[in-house]
Amino acid sequence: MTSEAFRGQNQEHTRQPTRSHAMEEDIDVTSHIEGLNGLSHECKPLEEITNGHSNHKPVMNGVIIGHNVKDHTNGSAPLRSLPISALKQNGLLQTLAAGGEQSKPAEEKENVELEKARQEWDALENIQPALTEDSNPTPLIPFNEALQYFQTTDLGDLLKNIQPTIRRTGLAAITHFLFGPPRLHRELLEERDLVFAIAQCPVDNSQTVHMRVLQTIYKRLIGSRLDCPRFGAHWENIGFQGTDPATDLRGTGFLGLMHTLYLVMDPETLPLARDIYKLSQHPTQNFPFSVMSINMTRIALQVLREEALSKECNRRQQVVGVLNEFYVATYLHLYQLWKTQQKTIADSGFVLKEVELFAKKNPKQMLRRLEVFLKERRAGGVPRGTSPDSQAQHKGKEMHFTGVCDLPPDMEGEARLI
Repeated sequence: MTSEAFRGQNQEHTRQPTRSHAMEEDIDVTSHIEGLNGLSHECKPLEEITNGHSNHKPVMNGVIIGHNVKDHTNGSAPLRSLPISALKQNGLLQTLAAGGEQSKPAEEKENVELEKARQEWDALENIQPALTEDSNPTPLIPFNEALQYFQTTDLGDLLKNIQPTIRRTGLAAITHFLFGPPRLHRELLEERDLVFAIAQCPVDNSQTVHMRVLQTIYKRLIGSRLDCPRFGAHWENIGFQGTDPATDLRGTGFLGLMHTLYLVMDPETLPLARDIYKLSQHPTQNFPFSVMSINMTRIALQVLREEALSKECNRRQQVVGVLNEFYVATYLHLYQLWKTQQKTIADSGFVLKEVELFAKKNPKQMLRRLEVFLKERRAGGVPRGTSPDSQAQHKGKEMHFTGVCDLPPDMEGEARLI
């Protein structure tokens, strides 16, 4: 008997204890290898006998397609969908041809390394689409574009519920008519009503413009280029009270976001917005930036409702522009008080009340102070508006501020943060 024949018998004898009597019907290993060397494109079934049951596995170019397929004769590493050259280099073809002889330790190590590299490459392919999305964030939305959206949207249902002026009766109505501010010009009534309708509009997650406004406010304050999730604790970083900014818009509706959008998108007011935001992050003088901004919108709306801005609106023949500037002027006034008098969140109730009273009595002075502030900042100097007037400073020294929880019953709810 020749040595080749003896080796063939011995090889067959080694194969038999680990394979069932049905192996002859399952697969011809020799023809399988020849198909690989000939680069055959046939697909032949490979059946794996386990406890008398067969599992059909497709074979393409000699490569088993699937996962977690093991050679049960020796518990070798699972066969993956790998290139032919990789199989040759790692001795897997030789293992199949030998009928399941144990792989050498070096070969097993190479198999593990190859599999690890393949998994890393697959993971890289999965990550790439996400990077593509992040590289194309939602574009920032200018204030005028957001305003145009509301101007072209049917707000009829919201207009039914607005209260654009204070309802006065009796002597109060007569006094206001004789000595109060002038009435708003008729041609401006529609624009005024639009403002109050926006103040009734809630956040709509299905509206692209609404979502862009939120993203723009966040990115301009944080300085981020990438979008952020609609819900999450990151909104607290810019001064909202929870994971959903919409829950803080009581009393101002979407107008509260529109005013913040104006503050961060106007090139002249953006530096002021960042100054206020920086102060809101102070270790001891911190306050919720966005919630405070919403309070400034609430005050501005109330001053407009009381017709204290009608004279300026008539002079400039616009309502939205005047209200935007008055909102910024109100936030500037609060910023000055808070910074120079070293207020803390415990003082917020009385500070808000003081800002509201001053804004109602001195709307023209508020707008003038903002104008001077921005003019001096454009000139490159330190605006005098960074310090409140001497009267406010003197008043601040005499007053003893208490916490919001200590407000008298008649003031509670009117001056606290909303």
